Amino acid sequence: MASYFIADTHFGHENVLAFDNRPFPNIEAHDAVLIERWNDAVGMEDDIYILGDISWYNASKTIQIVKSLNGIKHLIVGNHDKKILKNRELQSLFAEIKDYKELALSEGKGIVLCHYPIPCFNHHYYGWYHLYGHVHTGFEWSMMERVKYEMGALYDKPCEMYNCGAMMSYMDYTPRTLEEIVAAQKDGAAAQEGGSGES
Repeated sequence: MASYFIADTHFGHENVLAFDNRPFPNIEAHDAVLIERWNDAVGMEDDIYILGDISWYNASKTIQIVKSLNGIKHLIVGNHDKKILKNRELQSLFAEIKDYKELALSEGKGIVLCHYPIPCFNHHYYGWYHLYGHVHTGFEWSMMERVKYEMGALYDKPCEMYNCGAMMSYMDYTPRTLEEIVAAQKDGAAAQEGGSGES
């Protein structure tokens, strides 16, 4: 049994295709690929933490989609979730619904889960991780990456915070484990550094 994470699936949200430059011809194709990749990655007994903004559809259509997705689903509420979460049947499909969660790992470490980025998250001086969404690939994500860089480079306080939005290149519209997210983003950063010295 494994734990997976993803944010900002935005099922049914036509405008997000252009907003994120998501590579799908229409929202139906987008949704079909996300469902397929989700179920290829996540087993029925795996935990899957959805860090907000799951769906733009009404409650009935969202219920249909959530029922089709593998895993024991935990929802960390995003700014676009509150209206549909008034539906009791939809609520019942999640093992838990929270605005914020601290997930314990081994050896005194853990993960802070929130839809919104928190640069000074709890325990970040002690090797904890923070997974978030909300900011997509826009300037706010760039700001968070800058803060993260400065904490490590200028203050010697590494900040292990990672955007797990579905549209991030290392997520590729697929739920990922913490290890996959951390390794993929670090590999990408190393590749960028390696390329920066070439002429």
